[in-house]
Amino acid sequence: MEQLPNSRTEPDGSATLRVLSYNIRSLRDDTDALARVIKACAPDLVLLQEAPRFFRWRKKLTRLARAADLVLLSGGGSAAGPALLCSLRATVERTEDVLLPLTPGRHRRGLATAVVRIGGARLGVLSTHLSLDADERHEQAGLLLDRLAALGVPHAVAGGDLNERPGGRTFRRLGDGLRDCWTAAPWGGEYTFPAAAPDRRIDAVFVTEDVEVLGCGVPSGLPGVAEDDLRAATDHLPVLTALRVPATA
Repeated sequence: MEQLPNSRTEPDGSATLRVLSYNIRSLRDDTDALARVIKACAPDLVLLQEAPRFFRWRKKLTRLARAADLVLLSGGGSAAGPALLCSLRATVERTEDVLLPLTPGRHRRGLATAVVRIGGARLGVLSTHLSLDADERHEQAGLLLDRLAALGVPHAVAGGDLNERPGGRTFRRLGDGLRDCWTAAPWGGEYTFPAAAPDRRIDAVFVTEDVEVLGCGVPSGLPGVAEDDLRAATDHLPVLTALRVPATA
């Protein structure tokens, strides 16, 4: 497998970084395997979905972050599931957890957002887990795009569990406003669900126009990522993306 670039800061201040998006099913599976997968991917930013939301959720997320040599950035119970982790390479400017409108009888959904600096680059970050209902999911995609624009930064990355395959109208709506990283630079595996026998891509990472995508996909075959761990960690496979973010003037 061709290797993704390692994280680094270029002489011009631009940042090469790794972003991992991962539905962790409320830590109901093998958390040691999960931590090993995350750590082996060496991410600067982790976009989690289905993070713990209830009893001692912050402690559980902090423990996972520590096991993967990361820190908890935002989200979890306060965002109804989405969460962000980061490496110490990131300098955090601000965070905001957003609850999306609740449809009676359905799960509460939310967004975990942050603005960080890595090297000379300033980057908006967003994690989400969209609805199982097609109409609600499409509306949530519009709210996601609005919230990303409201971060007020020129460069951003957003990702998560979309509960929809490419070609669906919500996927297309996000792709009209952002760039789908797998389409831009496919690398590794494509399908993300179910982990035991993946046959569809319902997890994705998107970026704004001026962010260069260096590779994106499921990190099967990445050194240190064991196939047994990928199957044991949760019911989704992760999406690992390497980006080059221009320096902010």
